[in-house]
Amino acid sequence: MRVTDRLLAHKDKMTPSERQLVSVLLDDYPMAGLGSITELASAASVSTTTVARMLQKTGFQGYPQFQAALRGEVKEMISGPVAKRDLWQNDLPEEHILNRYSQQTLANQKRTIDEVDPDEFDSFCNLLCDPNRRIFITGGRITGTLAQYLYLHLQMIRPDVRLLPVAASWTHDLLDVRKDDVLVALDVRRYENASLLIGQLCHEREAEIVLFTDQWRSPIHRLAKHTFAARIAVPSAWDSMAAILVLMECVIAEVQERLWDSVKERTDELEQAFDRTKLFRKFGQSSGS
Repeated sequence: MRVTDRLLAHKDKMTPSERQLVSVLLDDYPMAGLGSITELASAASVSTTTVARMLQKTGFQGYPQFQAALRGEVKEMISGPVAKRDLWQNDLPEEHILNRYSQQTLANQKRTIDEVDPDEFDSFCNLLCDPNRRIFITGGRITGTLAQYLYLHLQMIRPDVRLLPVAASWTHDLLDVRKDDVLVALDVRRYENASLLIGQLCHEREAEIVLFTDQWRSPIHRLAKHTFAARIAVPSAWDSMAAILVLMECVIAEVQERLWDSVKERTDELEQAFDRTKLFRKFGQSSGS
């Protein structure tokens, strides 16, 4: 289990001071736990005894073991493709790639969906359905393709959806961000500086931020109203975005259903435009027509 999983799994059994300590750890995770035990206790306004007692409740033998687990997670967060492959290569099962890769991907999807709070999911969909809010979407070097996918669907579903391009021109788009707009950000390990800056600037403009990230959580989570953490590790040099895609498609399906009357009107207009531009081939259409 991740350190955050351990902390949250035992939070209901903790004292108020221990829960306060957990909140401090999660607000600046994992950096808050990488200093001395005295520094952590001071940051949370609790005693070092409280820190030790909380760690014991969550299954750690002491502060050194806790920090070792945190350092292991930090190493995973910043791992490049070569390091990821080396990690998997040491312990690959003897079966075809179709089996070992797909099984891990399916397991990632199941665990990701199991860990989503339905109330938080519904709250996010409420934001997307609010006609008074404009939606801005941003992704990074790899997640930009997912951002494009979400943008195309939400743009068909409702007006006032904008994709922030990876190029420097995104700064122009931020001029239009106002209070209560929504920024949907996608950011997975090795977290990108531009994505964090976009999140910070939108937060300063009082926009609501929703983050799709991995199990280690992008630094943007400290600014986000909602964070959806997906499992992305697979037996490969590159991470799998399949779990994030499934979660986004759940969002798309829910929002289009809630707004179906207006969605149908927009879709009908869009299909008429497709017909006029001959974008799609019709059955029975000759190659010369």
